[in-house]
Amino acid sequence: MRTLIELENMEFKAFHGCYDLEKKVGNLFRVDVTIEAEIGEAARNDSVEQTVNYLTVFELVQQQMAITSNIIENVAERIIDAVHARFPSALRVTAKVSKLAPPLGGKIERVSVTLTK
Repeated sequence: MRTLIELENMEFKAFHGCYDLEKKVGNLFRVDVTIEAEIGEAARNDSVEQTVNYLTVFELVQQQMAITSNIIENVAERIIDAVHARFPSALRVTAKVSKLAPPLGGKIERVSVTLTK
């Protein structure tokens, strides 16, 4: 049974960006992760060990957000790779990383990048 596991609107303060000020002051980011996985056995057996544990996914995202990157595309790719490495049952992982109120010289809510592997 294919299942979608979604972690939505995780919020982190991080220091990603190509400008020195962004790396010094930081910014708020939101991250959404969607994992398509084959977890029929986990559902039948009511087994946390056989599923994609969303606490572990949150911790993986938190670890990747703590590593400063110039571009959020790099952050999204590292998140996806970390999830795939930890959960071989993950068939497809999508990560959306959004920088809130980016310093673009005008009013803008967010800029987002979405990657899928």
